[in-house]
Amino acid sequence: MSANLSPAGQQQTGTQDSAFLKACRREPVPHTPVWFMRQAGRSLPEYRKVREGIAMLDSCMRPELVTEITLQPVRRHNVDAAIYFSDIVVPLKAIGIDLDIKPGVGPVVENPIRTRADLEQLRPLESGDVPYVTEAIGMLVRELGGTPLIGFAGAPFTLASYLVEGGPSRNHERTKALMYGDPQLWADLLDRLADITATFLKVQIAAGASAVQLFDSWVGALSPADYRRSVMPASAKVFRAVEGLGVPRIHFGVGTGELLGLLGEAGADVVGVDWRVPLDEAARRVGPGKALQGNIDPAVLFAPREAVETKAREVLDAAAGLEGHIFNLGHGVLPTTDPDALTRLVEYVHTQTAR
Repeated sequence: MSANLSPAGQQQTGTQDSAFLKACRREPVPHTPVWFMRQAGRSLPEYRKVREGIAMLDSCMRPELVTEITLQPVRRHNVDAAIYFSDIVVPLKAIGIDLDIKPGVGPVVENPIRTRADLEQLRPLESGDVPYVTEAIGMLVRELGGTPLIGFAGAPFTLASYLVEGGPSRNHERTKALMYGDPQLWADLLDRLADITATFLKVQIAAGASAVQLFDSWVGALSPADYRRSVMPASAKVFRAVEGLGVPRIHFGVGTGELLGLLGEAGADVVGVDWRVPLDEAARRVGPGKALQGNIDPAVLFAPREAVETKAREVLDAAAGLEGHIFNLGHGVLPTTDPDALTRLVEYVHTQTAR
């Protein structure tokens, strides 16, 4: 473990022998570890019950509620890791950006960032801005015992796309117009977001997160050349900022088949792969020295059990030669997924890969 690891992080040494962290480190595992993006949330009736009448951002700022929601899928599915329940816009809200998460829409920003003057909205994030994160993770670490907790944050490009567009966008017209039309402003915007994101991850690691995942949900909208020139410097800055803290760094984006090598090059220890690229091919694109995470299509879970197991077997077969593999979906759990299908999938992967 790194000498730079915080006291809270050192308490996490009990998780170091977990299948999840061993896979991240590309070490032999007792079974292929499983967790699911968005495992805590909308697909679970117990989640809908505790969230009833509570706005999304409010729920992210209540430590007891965050703890309960984060633990729910661990109890129900027997997954090998928990992921901290939050939202990628939480650090932006914490520094005073006027935004809200509208049901059925997503994050909506009142005053989008489109000029240099707008950039002044982005002040640095300080640990004191998110005391509820530190409190919730402390509670979770005590409850989880030997089960690792994954911290997470949104990557600079995806955060920038929300800030520039003012909300979700299908084509990212304004985002790309700024990126191409004012490269210096774009670079300054992503650099500030990289600092905010790095601080948000450091807070989670200091509180006891055993690993972190950087979600670049929308970066698949870019070509490799645009990613390398206009995005990778900021993502790499985030990964460098947490490099010496003794936790694995996971990088994931949707529709990033053409970017897989670059996602690893940005500084990830583990590269997440969506369902469009088989894991053996993904390994070829990423190159040696990285573990892979993925990658069954979330929609497969709506098929009969036998079909789900067939697709899961395909993923496991494609992963057979990997240095390290963490089984996951190729994106988040869909809201209407049957929770029992997830539980059965975890059991299937554990049983099939027991060593």
